[in-house]
Amino acid sequence: MTELKTKKTIFNGMSYRDTQRINSKNRNKLKQEDIHWLKTEGYKNVGWNNLISLYHKIKDLLDKYQYEELTLEELFLEAERIGNKYLTSQEIQETNHKLAKEVNEIAEEIDKQYPDTEIEFIDFSNKTKKSYRSIKY
Repeated sequence: MTELKTKKTIFNGMSYRDTQRINSKNRNKLKQEDIHWLKTEGYKNVGWNNLISLYHKIKDLLDKYQYEELTLEELFLEAERIGNKYLTSQEIQETNHKLAKEVNEIAEEIDKQYPDTEIEFIDFSNKTKKSYRSIKY
């Protein structure tokens, strides 16, 4: 009798059972409404195709949580970082140059609109002298 050897399927370096464990563990990190949404949309932790699609969907939801906690400034920095991945270094330099030019033009316009008319003089040359009085009783 000959033995049939089946090739073990691997996803991201994980076996079927490992992928199931990871999905279950990561699903517990999700908010309750997202867990309910996964169930209603038919995502299951059984069958290779279902495992893989559930794995990707859970990863997307966890990534979304990461961005919810960022401030607006951090979101803009993250968007710029992602956008810069698709630009060459020359394009990045050109964009930065254009941005610096625009910022300078805006600063000049602000100076025109709100001129600083008050002149302030600070004299550091004269130091104050301490004088002591003697009091007689």
